[in-house]
Amino acid sequence: MEYRAPALDKGLDILELLAKQPHGLTRAQIVKAMARSSNEIYRMLERLVVRQYVARSAGGDRYALSLKLFAMAHAHPPLNRLVKQALPVMEDFARRAEQFCHLGVYDRGHVLIAAQADSPGGWGFSLRRGARVGLLDTASGHVLLAFADPDARQRMLAERTALDGEVPTTPENLDAMLTSVRAQSYLERASAQSFGVVDIACPILGPDNAALAVLCCHFTRRLDRPNGPDVAAVRAGLQQAARALSFEPGPYAAAVAGLAQGAAADV
Repeated sequence: MEYRAPALDKGLDILELLAKQPHGLTRAQIVKAMARSSNEIYRMLERLVVRQYVARSAGGDRYALSLKLFAMAHAHPPLNRLVKQALPVMEDFARRAEQFCHLGVYDRGHVLIAAQADSPGGWGFSLRRGARVGLLDTASGHVLLAFADPDARQRMLAERTALDGEVPTTPENLDAMLTSVRAQSYLERASAQSFGVVDIACPILGPDNAALAVLCCHFTRRLDRPNGPDVAAVRAGLQQAARALSFEPGPYAAAVAGLAQGAAADV
């Protein structure tokens, strides 16, 4: 059941409208943009001004966002909040899939490994938290680029610097790879760094359908566990985990809900 809160929706609509206007808007412009009556917009604007979410210009004729939302967003570092939310989901995936996974975010031209969940038992592939890996030769980097808007992608590529051992690629090959990733909503391929490893990566999507982060699993087949989850089951589980952490399910609408039946044995 979907509950409605018209007053709250109205206030949020005003905040989202003003967030797109660097110089603010007059009340008349807000009324026109929202197609609502002047009286209801006036009352809501006054409450947002009193609560300091919106600031009125010195002349009193324009309204713009204050810094209150910015201060609230930084009261707890956003990356820490993302990691805190993601870790239980990642640990559940690692347990069911019997595989290691990590959370990657874009950071100054590279991919930063922000969190990891180890596979159960004593064996597994892992990356050190805090490590930086290449943007152009890793599954995580390709997914972050594929699910960035064109302007953001250009900035990311402009900031990039090559890391030691980075596998080169051409602009044509990169474009083809990113197009393929966007079309299927994930990336699965043989690792460019490790023999016998299959990289699987899925985006964690924000409200604008761009990647906030990426979940990546480096799938390895255990010879002593031949009945463990196969690569298809692990991919389905990683898609489920990424969808659970996304604001916008978008390309995950058709993802398999959970690991393939009987493929993931609990430890």
